[in-house]
Amino acid sequence: IDLKLSPGPRRLVTRALAVVPAVVVVIVSGDKAINQLLMLSQVVLSFQLPFALVPLVLFTSSKHVMGDFATPPAIQVLAWLCTILIIGLNGLLIVQYFSPPVVPSLDILL
Repeated sequence: IDLKLSPGPRRLVTRALAVVPAVVVVIVSGDKAINQLLMLSQVVLSFQLPFALVPLVLFTSSKHVMGDFATPPAIQVLAWLCTILIIGLNGLLIVQYFSPPVVPSLDILL
């Protein structure tokens, strides 16, 4: 979209495009559905996060891409461990969201 707007109105339009649909859904669904909508948004983000984290760690670790600024090996190991932990926790969130609670103690994580 090639909008010829000054920065102020452009910010107002882009923020309205982000906020108005959420407000409409809250008004239509009522207060009771806000928690479910929040959980659903987190699940959607959990699906997307690995597609950002893995390339980030790969590219910042690559001497070919980053040259002298590539991540040192010790930090690479730490980055991969954190990435695996985050993806695992997101997987747990996705499983918990789409299945009934099997182990009640896991509900504490939500």
